[in-house]
Amino acid sequence: MTNVENSTSKGQGADQRLLIITGMSGAGKSQVMGALEDIGYFCIDNLPPSLLIQFVSNIRSSQRGLQKMAVVVDIRGGETLANLTAALQNLTAQGQDYRVLFMDAADATLISRFKATRRRHPLSADGLGLIGAILSERGRLEEILGLADIVIDTTEYSTARLSEHICDLFAGKEKILPALSICSFGFKYGLPMDADLVVDVRFLPNPYYNPDMRPLTGHQPKVRDFVMKQEATREFMRRYLQLLRFLLPQYKKEGKRHLLLAIGCTGGRHRSVAIAEHLAKRLRMLGYHLVITHRDIERGN
Repeated sequence: MTNVENSTSKGQGADQRLLIITGMSGAGKSQVMGALEDIGYFCIDNLPPSLLIQFVSNIRSSQRGLQKMAVVVDIRGGETLANLTAALQNLTAQGQDYRVLFMDAADATLISRFKATRRRHPLSADGLGLIGAILSERGRLEEILGLADIVIDTTEYSTARLSEHICDLFAGKEKILPALSICSFGFKYGLPMDADLVVDVRFLPNPYYNPDMRPLTGHQPKVRDFVMKQEATREFMRRYLQLLRFLLPQYKKEGKRHLLLAIGCTGGRHRSVAIAEHLAKRLRMLGYHLVITHRDIERGN
């Protein structure tokens, strides 16, 4: 089965705010939930169909102001999925916009995934073997499949590719970029253990050896200007930003949602602080959301 994306739905396009996720066990619903949470959806898993109307009503009337919701309703709910059909009809009658996403995969792929994870199929409790449970579930979901607005067949999908596809479908006009953290540090105190990319800026002239700048930090204009006006600094920033413009989309493509960029100098007070602050400013201009910390700035000279 190939991907089917039906443009006629109950919603208003790719930025639809209520998404009902259903489909075959093992087809990737959990991965979809994770990807949706990354782009700001409030997600709830394994909601019985009979509670769908009440849940949506309660959330909409609460003070939480949730704009994007995703609900997984599938065979684990312990009810006949005819109840889901009735719930969808109720949502339509109430004028509630929604879309139905159906997750699917080839039977052989589902069998392989269940064997790899060693998890039981939800219908195994009915005394069915794995193959029988998959076939039974497919039969029960046939009507729901016909109601789906979008069908994604994950037979050939990696987790990263599925996450990227979900973002493309449901992020709307939002620019989904990896969340960044920038940390300045001093090599004399050790590397940040959780750093993804480490840059050593000890090749730059050290303000520490100027008695007027020694007690200052990279936050102060005198130190900042000294560091940033170096020709080597300007060339480094040009090349490093060029590298990051290449790397960050590649990390996004592979499903990396957070990166820690570590900038180190000897003591973590002067050069690394100035460079980290300037880098943060430039990356924010490119649309990245980030947090900056200066791990060693309060340590003694």
